[in-house]
Amino acid sequence: MSVVWLRTATALYSVGLLYALVYVFSKTTRLFAPALIAFGAGTVFHLVALVELRAETGHLPINNFYETSSICAFLIGILFLLAYSYYRVAILGVCIFPIVFFMTLIGATEFPLASWTSPQVRNIWLVSHISTVLIGYAALILSAVASIYYLLQERQLKRKAVTPSSNRLPPLATLDRLITHTMNAGFVFITIGTVTGVVWAFIESGTQWILNPKIGFFLFTWAFYLAMIFLRITAGWRGRRIAWLAVSVLGCSIITWATHVGLKIAWPR
Repeated sequence: MSVVWLRTATALYSVGLLYALVYVFSKTTRLFAPALIAFGAGTVFHLVALVELRAETGHLPINNFYETSSICAFLIGILFLLAYSYYRVAILGVCIFPIVFFMTLIGATEFPLASWTSPQVRNIWLVSHISTVLIGYAALILSAVASIYYLLQERQLKRKAVTPSSNRLPPLATLDRLITHTMNAGFVFITIGTVTGVVWAFIESGTQWILNPKIGFFLFTWAFYLAMIFLRITAGWRGRRIAWLAVSVLGCSIITWATHVGLKIAWPR
């Protein structure tokens, strides 16, 4: 029964993930209260899952990567709730909610599920995963191109080197808005693609999905992307700093894509 409670906690944590994705676009905090309630309920079910797993196995739930990821997510969640009750810093939820969700999702994949109910469901899920990832990469590429133009335009303005080509570049404010909007869109779609990809790998490969380096590289890219979004929202990073970060995330994504293609032949299915 411990896996049932853990997957229930994952479902409740997903409300916090939804809040973070909505906040990236709208900056509204109206969903924070229900997300916080769901997050708190998720920690309760998470605690029940850990206690029951301890009773079932007879040892602390730190015996493997799945259990360690789960208990670490629980501790992060508890510390966040304690910090919020004292400091009332809601903005941390934009970063904490997605991290706890994914770490708990990883912990919930310790026990395999039945295979796909039908080939149609499998195909629809695969198409959804590929489509969201490709849309996310497209938005990220557009953000990186706009970032390169931003850096070029800023450099020319600082040097006061106005050329015919620089006159054709959009204003810095326009490029900054374009970078922000495409970066947000890319993060949302890549996050959805990451969730669907983890679930896909879990159903296809069972508990062995965690050993697939392609998934590990993809999760690393997502975590890098999350850090960039969090810095932009909390620290107010804009302009030159966020432009360099956008280019860096694109570079990380290219490495991830190349690794995915390169390992497709060598790594067994």
